Amino acid sequence: MLDMLIREGSNTLFGKDHGFKDIKSYVDFKKHVPVRDYEALKPYVEKMLEGKPDILWKGVPAYFAKTSGTTSGTKYIPISNESKYSHFNSARNSTLAYVHETGKSDFLDGNLIFLSGSPELDETAGVKTGRLSGISNHLVPGYLRTNQKPSYETNCIEDWEEKLERIIDETLQANMTLISGIPPWAQMYFDRIQTRTGKKIKDVFPNFSVFVYGGVNFEPYRAKLFDSIGKKIDSIETYPASEGFIAYQDSQYAEGLLLLLNNGMFYEFIPTEEYFNENPTRLSIEEVELGKNYALIINSNAGLWGYSIGDTVKFVSKDPYRLVVTGRIKHFISAFGEHVIGEEVEKAMKFTIEKFPETELVEFTVAPQVTPPAGLPHHEWFIEFSNSPKDLEAFRLELDTNLRKLNVYYDDLIGGNILRTLKISALRKNSFIDYMKSQGKLGGQNKVPRLSNDRKIADELVKFIS
Repeated sequence: MLDMLIREGSNTLFGKDHGFKDIKSYVDFKKHVPVRDYEALKPYVEKMLEGKPDILWKGVPAYFAKTSGTTSGTKYIPISNESKYSHFNSARNSTLAYVHETGKSDFLDGNLIFLSGSPELDETAGVKTGRLSGISNHLVPGYLRTNQKPSYETNCIEDWEEKLERIIDETLQANMTLISGIPPWAQMYFDRIQTRTGKKIKDVFPNFSVFVYGGVNFEPYRAKLFDSIGKKIDSIETYPASEGFIAYQDSQYAEGLLLLLNNGMFYEFIPTEEYFNENPTRLSIEEVELGKNYALIINSNAGLWGYSIGDTVKFVSKDPYRLVVTGRIKHFISAFGEHVIGEEVEKAMKFTIEKFPETELVEFTVAPQVTPPAGLPHHEWFIEFSNSPKDLEAFRLELDTNLRKLNVYYDDLIGGNILRTLKISALRKNSFIDYMKSQGKLGGQNKVPRLSNDRKIADELVKFIS
């Protein structure tokens, strides 16, 4: 795969700048092409935004996927003619893998809904530009259009709450069999249906049997989602990104997501503890180890070279290569040297809820409190419960104990009286919806970061403490 990418990219501006014609091996490649994030790649992207061809990939992009960045403002991720169909085809293949393994295919005869952003596209230097979910909508083949919900007109509504009401209007009497979307927004869809009908989703959509999701860890949402549905159904996890479709769940029984090795991408992996080093170790797929956290780097047929997408992954199988997404490389708490990551807070919450099974979550996020009004510094967990634990103090202590078991540095800080045990700030109903609305990020593919090393989100959420 790398040889093909180098050959195709050798006559681009980037290829010439980085001596692609002299690259004969992966060792050569690492010497010529440094790891970059979007900010470092931006000078090349800006030339593409001016309409110049042959910059990162041959010709001009088929699309630009717009996504928000924390340091770069709006990011424009190129999607080439070679890479564009992999986005839809991979989503299709995840469904076909499910049918092949389970033998269940009746759901394909019903209505399918994809809760996504608007398919209306703008133009940038003659290139169609929009959110990835909107671009993907244009790649859906005709044979699926007759079963697809909502209508194009409804999908184009920008206001999420207005759009959601219209989606419900169109789907309430439909034979919904597959629903796809980010879990918190699917939950919002279910909640609104229940408010209208007073019924569980299984009684509104009796043939609903498959839920497809991606973008966030499903575990914190699972209990409430299935309670809203009223029965357990099969689910398929996917790992799409604007930069490429990376993996999907190919089995209902095996752990992890199948890494797509034939999707026009050559992957590299950096051990997370080395990521911020000047010269971190870069590994190819053959060199990864099970159970180790890596930052994911991609080189793609859309012209992304040594590109850090910001995610961390861990392999659970090498035959075939299956992984789980463990968090974001820049989403961690290390205000006191503990380096707590997303995987750890999500596992701590999962284990705690197993001990308090009455508890149902809407959403949560975690931030450090370095200078509290009184007492020692601590981690503050902002949690919106749909059903609170019977004993919140016991829940808090169990949550803290579980995090201590998962992160030895956090445990040392608590044991050494550098930090006190975590604080839970319970939020009123619809707090995260109202917060996302206030940020202009309600619905679509937007999601709340699970944790952060500052209090930008926390300082907004304190307004919603119940």
